[in-house]
Amino acid sequence: MKEACGVFGIYLPGADVSHLTFDGIFALQHRGQESAGMAVSDGVSITVVKDTGLVASVFDDRTLYGLNGSLSIGHTRYSTAGSQDWSSAQPVYRTVGSQSFALAHNGNLTNTDQLAERVGALPGIGLTDSDMMAELIAQSFLANAEVVDGLHDALHKALPLIEGAFSLTLLDQDRIYGVRDPHGFRPLCLGRFGSEEEPTGWALASESPALDVVGATFVREVDPGEIVTIGPEGVSSDRYAPAGETDAHLCIFEFVYFARPDSLLRGKEVHGARRRMGQLLAQQAPVEADMVMGVPDSGVPAAEGYALASGIPYGQGLVKNRYMGRTFINPEQGAREKGVKRKLNPLRENIKGKRLVVVDDSVVRGTTTRALVKMLKEAGAAEVHLRISSPPFKWPCFYGIDTPTRAELLAATHSIEEITAYIGADTMAYLSLEHLVEAIGVEKGFCDACLSGNYPTPVAISPAKDVTPPANEPVELQPALPGV
Repeated sequence: MKEACGVFGIYLPGADVSHLTFDGIFALQHRGQESAGMAVSDGVSITVVKDTGLVASVFDDRTLYGLNGSLSIGHTRYSTAGSQDWSSAQPVYRTVGSQSFALAHNGNLTNTDQLAERVGALPGIGLTDSDMMAELIAQSFLANAEVVDGLHDALHKALPLIEGAFSLTLLDQDRIYGVRDPHGFRPLCLGRFGSEEEPTGWALASESPALDVVGATFVREVDPGEIVTIGPEGVSSDRYAPAGETDAHLCIFEFVYFARPDSLLRGKEVHGARRRMGQLLAQQAPVEADMVMGVPDSGVPAAEGYALASGIPYGQGLVKNRYMGRTFINPEQGAREKGVKRKLNPLRENIKGKRLVVVDDSVVRGTTTRALVKMLKEAGAAEVHLRISSPPFKWPCFYGIDTPTRAELLAATHSIEEITAYIGADTMAYLSLEHLVEAIGVEKGFCDACLSGNYPTPVAISPAKDVTPPANEPVELQPALPGV
């Protein structure tokens, strides 16, 4: 019942927006590669099309031309737990009397047991947290029929009951809505068509590049605890959570890994922040080497920064198969392991005999990193010095990242020396949390619970369990880096 995804919404009177919605969620494909969907309204009825697979495999021109309407929401999904079947695809659709709405969700809720009881879910009936959220909103229509005025008022009744991470786009027959949880764990931004003086339409997206690709201008990020309503009257904004009850905690891993490098978050471009991570990492953990290389794609900007600060030449050591997705967000461990060789090939002539500084964004389970180091050494690298542009990932995320228990996190129960030996690198170093925040350039307003263990909301943490290499592959500890 846990998910973290990409959401999109568009309101453009006088136009059929299905093709623009396709472009928007295609720009968010990196946030979810398991299923895709959209809901389109023509002002009378809402049509939902969704299926498992990538955006381009779910939709074609014939499908899109059959989706007529000037307002739409879209979704790309990956699951952090559970099945990958059609029933988990989004948007979620509900009909309540003459009212109907669709919902697309990015994030993960933390009070699903209480919500399941509140909505009357039967034991053993598998509902995603997005399903429960939609059901709770639908019940707000029924329970408050005399006082609730449409989806907007239903949201005001339902949202205060929901805990955890949720950035939402929703639509009814006439309007689209954008919502962020009171902590703002997951990103959501607003864009405009036309000029500031004469706007012709509006869009919502998890990341700003989705606005760029449909021709909308970035306006601002949606605030934590805010509802943005877009319809015939234009754009309006109000809060379902008072300002005193909100506290910005954008997931810091958006800067490290999830977001596209051309995204704007907290007023900063992600690419520049990643370059600065590499520069600070070079100052923090220098090493003698012949070439700096990045692990495509999110490790490349930090590698450029490391090379710039260290004076070691930057070069390419890996070729990425552009038709492969992300191995980290694949829910199955076996698929992640096989995905490394399918995704990356070494440039043997470029790395043979060289001492390499290999810069990557993170080490979570260690599976892909271990396979990568082995691949480079088999291709002739003399030394592999691993540098990670984020701190050790030690704590599970309850807000939408695929790390449900500490048992899956290599750094939770192993020292840097043990991790270095298990991965097979000659040396290894992580960027400190202080330097990560410095690189982003915004002092506060982040959730770093996966790195620090400081959770912004109450959570139930499972006890740590041993995470050990396979018994038939003995570990020989390498010397620790000085000062690490």
